[in-house]
Amino acid sequence: MKIAILGTGDVGQMIGTRLAGLGHEVKMGSRTATNEKAVAWAKKTGGAASAGTFADAASFGEVVFNCVSGVGSLAALQAATEAHLGGKVLIDVSNPLDFSKGFPPSLSISNTDSLAETLQRAFPKVKVVKALNTMSNPVMVNPRLLPDTHHTFLAGNDAGAKEVVRGILAQFGWRPDEVIDLGDLTAARGTEQWLPLWVRLFGAMKTPMFNLKIVKATVS
Repeated sequence: MKIAILGTGDVGQMIGTRLAGLGHEVKMGSRTATNEKAVAWAKKTGGAASAGTFADAASFGEVVFNCVSGVGSLAALQAATEAHLGGKVLIDVSNPLDFSKGFPPSLSISNTDSLAETLQRAFPKVKVVKALNTMSNPVMVNPRLLPDTHHTFLAGNDAGAKEVVRGILAQFGWRPDEVIDLGDLTAARGTEQWLPLWVRLFGAMKTPMFNLKIVKATVS
């Protein structure tokens, strides 16, 4: 599959490298075609990895990952253009973290809205699915790094798009029972609002290598 990665940070590089290792063709997009981080990533990854602009990547990919920071996501998708994104599955792993007042960050969007919904309104033809935004990037692409079963979540308005994402998650190593479908895209409000607590847990435990495990009572 041809997959676009929007964003050159640690999350985008981790996801892109894992996808390339699984045999997918991956193009990383940024503001310029000569972005040093994207070009270096493509060279290091080799194979079918490549780099270009946001628009280049969006045009190339059958599926698009949004790995741009929350505050930069809308501008990145606008640069990718509706023409290149329309009708495609967009896996939004970003969070609306605002570091403008220092650390810990606040959320620039919360309660009655989410970043994922903002992107969906701006690009109504895109099939936005919120996924993988509740954990550190190594765990996203290799859930077996943790010693126990744990969970990830899906939110989106298109059932078919969520099945595409389930397929990619399975390739990453997520078991079917570890993927919880929370319903439509408004559920992204909840998963994005987990991040302030995630940041505090990271600080308390001095490691990002943890995740949520949902335990429910057995119905008798």
